[in-house]
Amino acid sequence: MRADLRLSLTAVVTAAALAATTAPALAEDTPVSSPVGVGRAVTDETQRGTFKVTAWTDARGAKITAVSARVRQGDTVLAEFPALSSLASWSDPSLEAAYAPPAGTVLKLVEDGGVMPALGTYAIDVTATDSLGNRITRTDAGRLDFRVRPELKFGVSVPSWEDRAARGQGTLIGVEPGSGDVVPLGGRTITLRPPESSGGTVHTAVTDGTGAFTGSPVPIPRGSYESFAATFTEDSAEVHGTTSEYRWVDSLKARQVKVTATADKKRAANGEPVTVSGRMTDPATGNAPLANQPVRVYLGHHEYGRPYGKTVHTDADGRFSVRLIAAAGIEGAGYWRVDSADPYLMFPLLSGVLAVPVESRTDRLSTSLTANGKLTVTGVFRARYQLHSFPDRQQYVQLEQAVNGVWKKVGPTASVNSLYWNTFTISLNSRGGWFRLRHLTSDEFAESSTPSFRLARAETRTVGLNAGPEPVRKGADVTVTGAVQHYLDGAWRTLGNATVKLEFQPRGSTSWKPVGTGRASRSGQVSLRAKATADGSWRIRYYGDATHFDSPANAGGDYVDVR
Repeated sequence: MRADLRLSLTAVVTAAALAATTAPALAEDTPVSSPVGVGRAVTDETQRGTFKVTAWTDARGAKITAVSARVRQGDTVLAEFPALSSLASWSDPSLEAAYAPPAGTVLKLVEDGGVMPALGTYAIDVTATDSLGNRITRTDAGRLDFRVRPELKFGVSVPSWEDRAARGQGTLIGVEPGSGDVVPLGGRTITLRPPESSGGTVHTAVTDGTGAFTGSPVPIPRGSYESFAATFTEDSAEVHGTTSEYRWVDSLKARQVKVTATADKKRAANGEPVTVSGRMTDPATGNAPLANQPVRVYLGHHEYGRPYGKTVHTDADGRFSVRLIAAAGIEGAGYWRVDSADPYLMFPLLSGVLAVPVESRTDRLSTSLTANGKLTVTGVFRARYQLHSFPDRQQYVQLEQAVNGVWKKVGPTASVNSLYWNTFTISLNSRGGWFRLRHLTSDEFAESSTPSFRLARAETRTVGLNAGPEPVRKGADVTVTGAVQHYLDGAWRTLGNATVKLEFQPRGSTSWKPVGTGRASRSGQVSLRAKATADGSWRIRYYGDATHFDSPANAGGDYVDVR
């Protein structure tokens, strides 16, 4: 490796490259009318000890048969290449017209066993001949860039709790042409661009004798994933090229601490205050309290990446307390969280359940109370302000009835569990009253209920039942009498003009059979006749209407013996 980059070095050509000392000299320039052409000779950027050039012929049926070149400084020829090799290959036919010195043949400095006297730029002359004898020589077909190629080895220091700055640092080297030897480039200026978030400005650093450099400290407020850039460029007699490197601050040395936290409730109504309290200590010092350190406490997010909460600092005893207002329906609702507000302060994320039910709505769709005491209520349950949002968890709605001024659950509980199955039906036996549908507070939805509603029918009964004569002869008529009443205004009163049925239950049977129909008088009196065919009981029953219940089904009859 060279010790310096002095321009006065003398060089010899490598034995492999220049063994043929009897190579023919290049011919004089051929007239312009020659069908043979030579393109521009270009230095190989990765190995500046060699080059490539294009050559072609426009003569019909001809092809290039020979390409030679020489490298010179003024009138002094330093190296000759009597035969350049074709670069064409089966995998890349586009290189058919490209030529270069034979593989492994590179120009080197004298001190490296070559012929080049010094670093610099040198003229390249090229001669090409085709199969018909046409030939052309292009003087100064190109310039061999025989100078050092710069390379940067660049990195960034790791910021830490104690030192929250990063510094661009590295080494600038030069790769010599031909030999590939590496030499330090001292006294050169490196341009360093810090991350935009740091607020730092572009600055420079100068390499020392070993090519090493260190930039100015740049604060890294956000921690990792910040990008630094380093750039060097030079176009001198010794060095030519530009090199840039980018590096990320991909890690930092954070201080490990211990944090504990609790909330004063697990469920809060929308708008209700919630207090989260905790303490920070340092395990490295026997869990001593850490004062004036930031922690972030939040209940969810206004939107992705924007916590809904506050950042506070610990007191002298390492304690903190934050009072937040519970907000339903925000992103990430359902938990309180505590994490580090400082990327250089590390502790595991703390969280706990904090249900904030959204406002709900329970509506009654339809109601019915039949004459035989079957009550049916249908309804719908949903979020009050988000009609197209519904949780996966089941929600429950119950029917309540006012009993002596107190609401009590009656009948089965209905469940709804999705947007598309949020209607429900509740059925039970009932004699009417005041009712409401109610959803009790859950973790997802707040309490809601319908306005109270009344379902009512008047109770009815038959009284004064008598069947006779008794006994009665088989085939003779039995006359059944009685009266129909309904309960109104706190008393049993006559129910006139009611349609009734005469029913018979044979001895030993449990079923009543209708045997006739009639109507009560205006005073509610009933008198019906039927043929007596067997021993059994007789009764009169009223089956209600739009405003009355049936008379009791278990009412007994009057037994008549048939002989």
